[in-house]
Amino acid sequence: MKGPLFYSKILLFGEYGIIKDSKGLSIPYNFYNGALKTDENPNEAAMKSNESLIKFASYLKNISKDLVVFEIEKLTADVETGMYFDSSIPQGYGVGSSGALVAAIYDKYALNKITVLENLTREKLLQLKAVFAEMESFFHGKSSGLDPLNSYLSLPILINSQDNIEATGIPTQSTSGKGAVFLLDSGITGETAPMVSIFMENMKQEGFRNMLKTQFIKHTDACVEDFLKGDIKSLFSNTKQLSKVVLNNFKPMIPAQFHELWKKGIETNDYYLKLCGSGGGGYILGFTQDINKAEQSLKDYKLEVVYNF
Repeated sequence: MKGPLFYSKILLFGEYGIIKDSKGLSIPYNFYNGALKTDENPNEAAMKSNESLIKFASYLKNISKDLVVFEIEKLTADVETGMYFDSSIPQGYGVGSSGALVAAIYDKYALNKITVLENLTREKLLQLKAVFAEMESFFHGKSSGLDPLNSYLSLPILINSQDNIEATGIPTQSTSGKGAVFLLDSGITGETAPMVSIFMENMKQEGFRNMLKTQFIKHTDACVEDFLKGDIKSLFSNTKQLSKVVLNNFKPMIPAQFHELWKKGIETNDYYLKLCGSGGGGYILGFTQDINKAEQSLKDYKLEVVYNF
């Protein structure tokens, strides 16, 4: 048995800000994916995934039936026969490993599920997001539900605010363009929960809240609008500002050995770095107007291009 594939995602803009109603833009990233599977001779990773699914299945039993109803008996039986999530999505890298798993479980076991084929009204998207947030909080403590939504629909999602989201189109990639969005591998696994709790702690300070509103959210919203309009010049100007704000105010979320590299990008304009997901490790997201320059400047690191301008 092998179920349908669910892809990883990249939140281009909106990390942390969407908790406080900034705009956000999330795109599917087909390079990594996962599917539910059973094997005759499971390896160690499969057995570990299966153990996690056993706990997840028992968590799902307690989700309010008003929100979503699962075929729990079928899920429990499948898990008991060794079902696991076979995934190439790296965990703790900010590309939605738990989101893809949540999407796969909903797709296979939810009754009366909302599907991609129907008319996806805002109400339906919000309903899906609420279901996914509840499911994914098993992994993170608190989830927006966006990662599974992106993985489930395999469409770019525009977040206008917490209760206003829509599937959107993004400008077609330019194959000849030098500009690019890339992932830089920090080589460290990040954990979402501790990063989110640092953020929540900082939110208690008036100065931090003020910075979030007047700088972080302002530039995030501008980046989303520029990206969707294809206004590259303005996009890079706003991304540079965003990169500065993050370096000055989100230091704990940036692995220490990357502080200088972050600063170097802002000073040379060869590239601008930003958080990918909650930070603390995993991938760092980069934006450059000249990928050759960025690769030269970051030659000691592994870069993966995810979008070309």
